[in-house]
Amino acid sequence: MLSKILKIVQLTPVLMAGVFISSLQVLSAEEQQMRPSIGNLTTDTTAQKVNNNIPSPSEPRVPNEVNKHSIGLGLGQTFLRNDFADNGNDKITPDIYYNYSASYSFDFLANLHWSKHQYLNRDVTIRGLALSIKGKGYQFDAFSPFVVGGFGFYLPGATRIINNVPTETRNQLVFGMNFGAGVELRLNSEATVGVIAHYHDPFNLRQELAPELNGSYMKLLILGMFTFR
Repeated sequence: MLSKILKIVQLTPVLMAGVFISSLQVLSAEEQQMRPSIGNLTTDTTAQKVNNNIPSPSEPRVPNEVNKHSIGLGLGQTFLRNDFADNGNDKITPDIYYNYSASYSFDFLANLHWSKHQYLNRDVTIRGLALSIKGKGYQFDAFSPFVVGGFGFYLPGATRIINNVPTETRNQLVFGMNFGAGVELRLNSEATVGVIAHYHDPFNLRQELAPELNGSYMKLLILGMFTFR
């Protein structure tokens, strides 16, 4: 009896070791079944799933768009200079603007304006179609400063006092140049607001029996634009 007990005691460690090894083998087999192979991890399907789970970089709040047309209205003060200032008063006037976004940095800008300025028994009428290139230095979010420059067609006129007699200048279409600067804030894909300082300098208008008409003017405007395709 004692000898049987001694044999059981001696065999117990061996049996324990066998059970432990068998358990490890069973766990290893189950783990292999649950763990994906290296090949599965590198397949196109898995790569696509991982790529879909990666968050995409945030897009600009208002993305840039090209080949778009915009039309708007500017409202602000017109400051007369030279002969224009001698015969008319500064006042608030409206302007019409058209903008075409040719690229991410440059736009085509057209400005149409007409106004009459009176002073005592004299007056000045300014009419113009200014064509210019609009360049954006940089864009920070939806905010961007810009400069404009180009040429245009002007039809100025005035009633002046010459030899104590009110005398009207003759009507003649003249060439001229314009330039300016401003900033704009794009509210959404359709609406833009901003301010612009726009200087216009028509070439001198010669007269037959009177001094030539020499003048220029500056416009400081609040601008609103509506964009469409």
